[in-house]
Amino acid sequence: MNDPCCPVAVQDVSDAPSPTDPTVRCFRALSDPTRLRLLEFILAGERTAAECKDHVGISQPRISVHLSVLVECGYVFARREGRTLHYRIGDPRVRELIGLARLLAHDKVYPTGF
Repeated sequence: MNDPCCPVAVQDVSDAPSPTDPTVRCFRALSDPTRLRLLEFILAGERTAAECKDHVGISQPRISVHLSVLVECGYVFARREGRTLHYRIGDPRVRELIGLARLLAHDKVYPTGF
């Protein structure tokens, strides 16, 4: 079956990446709206966990889980200062990645035709 979004068809199910593949895990991290909001918030500058919690409006335990996923993928770096964790973008390419994803999504909604 050909998917118009993906011009390359997967020939064999065994060729498909597993759920534990690092690329799959990192794309899954970006697919969560809360994590995407957090990344965009942190792109503006270093943030504390409390600032992230207030910005997104969810509980401290939930924000910790989301931030841990972002740290695990390398999108965000955490540094401890006393009892406070500070988060900053872990790789400058994250800005480009998010920008490209937004551009692709926009072009999918508003096709320009190549």
